[in-house]
Amino acid sequence: MARPPHRRFDLIAFDWDGTLYDSTGLIVQCIQSACADLGTAVPSVSDAAYVIGLGLHDALKHAAPGLPPERYPELGNRYRHHYFARQDDLVMFDGTLPMLQALKARNHLLAVATGKGRRGLDEALAHSQLHGMFDATRTADETAGKPHPLMLQQLMAQLGVPPERTLMIGDTTHDLMLARNAGTARVAVSFGAHEPSAFAEHEPLFVAHSTDELHRWLLEHA
Repeated sequence: MARPPHRRFDLIAFDWDGTLYDSTGLIVQCIQSACADLGTAVPSVSDAAYVIGLGLHDALKHAAPGLPPERYPELGNRYRHHYFARQDDLVMFDGTLPMLQALKARNHLLAVATGKGRRGLDEALAHSQLHGMFDATRTADETAGKPHPLMLQQLMAQLGVPPERTLMIGDTTHDLMLARNAGTARVAVSFGAHEPSAFAEHEPLFVAHSTDELHRWLLEHA
């Protein structure tokens, strides 16, 4: 694939929740409701938000440390119950679709690297304007979860792009650590699950405070 001389990255991988979709609040509420259903301590908003981006098993283990491990599947089922009942309420962040369309027009390869499960991502894609937008996707239940680099390594291998030509974008330190572990550049967004004060140690190229700001940066620097 010929690339324009000004383009720095051939592959741009996005996290999903809190990066493309405004889903942080719903996920926090579903984690809290699932814990309440099982009678275990309900995590605070900040503690529940921290685990967003991890695979479901790891997320629930961190969110409900007092729950016996044999009950994690039950907790996961309750989380899914609450989430799928309300997932149709979710919306993309304003400006997401034009941003992705502009990147496709410049012949960037686009991917999703998410802590969601395959069922959840496929349902979200099937019912959104982003169906068919991505060249490849990986979910935490079909590979190693963040921040292990395997998810991003598999995407790069599938699409034939080396780490130095790949950019990862996400809203959590888990996303930035994933990228760092995989040897790729990284950009953070401040409007998702994690406080931007935690980003600096992971050396993102940029921290965007809106999707429009991210769009402008990508068109100039990616």
